Amino acid sequence: MAQHIIGGQRPSSDHIRSITLSSVNVPLNIAVSDAKVLTGRQKALKDVALLFAQIDTEQGFSGLGFTYTLRTGAPAQFAHAREVAPALIGEDPNDIARLWSKLIWAGASVGRSGVATQAIAAMDTALWDLKAKRAGLTLAKLLGAHRDEVRCYNTSGGYLQASVEEIIDKSAQSLARGMGGIKMKVGHPDRRLDLRRVEQVRKALGDDVPLMVDANQQWDRATALRMGKALEQFELQWIEEPLDAYDVEGHGALSAQLITPVGTGEMLTSVNEVAEYINTGAVDLLMHDAPRIGGITPFLKIAALAENRGLMMAPHFVMEIHLHLAAAYAHETWVEHFEWLEPVFNERFIIRDGHMMVPDRPGLGFTLHEQSAAWTVARATIDKRDC
Repeated sequence: MAQHIIGGQRPSSDHIRSITLSSVNVPLNIAVSDAKVLTGRQKALKDVALLFAQIDTEQGFSGLGFTYTLRTGAPAQFAHAREVAPALIGEDPNDIARLWSKLIWAGASVGRSGVATQAIAAMDTALWDLKAKRAGLTLAKLLGAHRDEVRCYNTSGGYLQASVEEIIDKSAQSLARGMGGIKMKVGHPDRRLDLRRVEQVRKALGDDVPLMVDANQQWDRATALRMGKALEQFELQWIEEPLDAYDVEGHGALSAQLITPVGTGEMLTSVNEVAEYINTGAVDLLMHDAPRIGGITPFLKIAALAENRGLMMAPHFVMEIHLHLAAAYAHETWVEHFEWLEPVFNERFIIRDGHMMVPDRPGLGFTLHEQSAAWTVARATIDKRDC
């Protein structure tokens, strides 16, 4: 069969030469607590563990991606990525969907969710970053952007260890910086305290500022309904994770009874888990997380399902990745602002008029700051010698 020639040149394929994995622990300025801490299920969060993957090709292209975990799991992510990464050596980096399947099958003995998907998310994201850079496009443009800016809200100033006065002060700083909404944590054992705090923050912000609350899965069905009804007076943008992440039926019943939109999804770790919420119409707002479900490839599958349902989307955490994915989603979207990872990267996002601007740099548009070397706890390079 004759090979088509475009522009006088035959199309050529590239091959993956090496993969460098780095486990980086980023300390937080202060430890933060949400409802999971107050119920005794988890400890306060003191740092964020990142797993970076840099993929280099024979033709000199390079892509950088990452995944993360909170509190536990970083060594497991690094070990699993180190085991399956040799499957990519010698492969064409453009074949991202096929390579995702190859990676997930390489580690299929430990399943197709959880650590298995989270570990390969770093490599999947690196492949997308590489592909966009090779095309000279931002990732959002490569995917087909609907917008070049996305509404953003701040979460990092609203944790439960902070007094309501601190939350109000940090909220004012976030709004002055250009952010378009504020999210605060709820889930105190005394539900009246939650209501007082939300009332004070709403009064301080005024009625026009979008305000969200997040219970981090710590209410039962009866409590979620009572609190949801009591919170309706504050005209919240949404209530996040009111119930256990796997209680699809409960979320569906709650959504049907509340005026306030209900969202969840950040703790799910596979396409099938998130798809169950979409297919049953159990939530109003989808909040899945690309690193947790295996990277950009499975995220796009979920986004296609959600788009057909007309769902709002507000991906959880890692704005460095989710900004591009939100920009490529057809319906209303938000991205979540945290400053926690800013010290790791050289670049900063522009935020104004309630929106985060999609950077015009190719790929994801970020590079690692030299400070990341000091926080690196493990590193490995995989090449053809490991195959």
